[in-house]
Amino acid sequence: MKAVYINPIYIAARDVFQNMFSIELERGNLQVDEKIVPRNSINVSIGITGDLTGIILFSFPEVMVFNLVEEMSGMEFKEFDKFMASAIGELANIITGNAMSNLSESGYSCDIVPPQITVGVNKSFSTASKKILIIPMQAERDSFDLFISIKE
Repeated sequence: MKAVYINPIYIAARDVFQNMFSIELERGNLQVDEKIVPRNSINVSIGITGDLTGIILFSFPEVMVFNLVEEMSGMEFKEFDKFMASAIGELANIITGNAMSNLSESGYSCDIVPPQITVGVNKSFSTASKKILIIPMQAERDSFDLFISIKE
């Protein structure tokens, strides 16, 4: 995977968290794996089609999802429900949509497919690519992971 694919995704996540939540994100050490096995319990995958194809998977800890959705909605939640799933899916959608806009500035024309939300740990996701880039995203109190599998 080329940096020209990765940087627009990282920049979109950083900017959306700053603009929507006033949360500063820092990128952790990049890792490469052959499969997606998230360590967090709330996972949102979004497919990419067009000049680039693949998947971006956002892996959030449950407590972070509660905090983000409560701030987005102004409501308090006791359990992860359909509303929360929809809201965290929309957050991932916003980030990925912004990333695709950033990629268009580099000449790539891409679309995204609706998000899929998976709840639970120790689940694996298959991809068409043999290399998966993992970007740990660290906020002050919480962190989440971005799994990126994109090819031309």
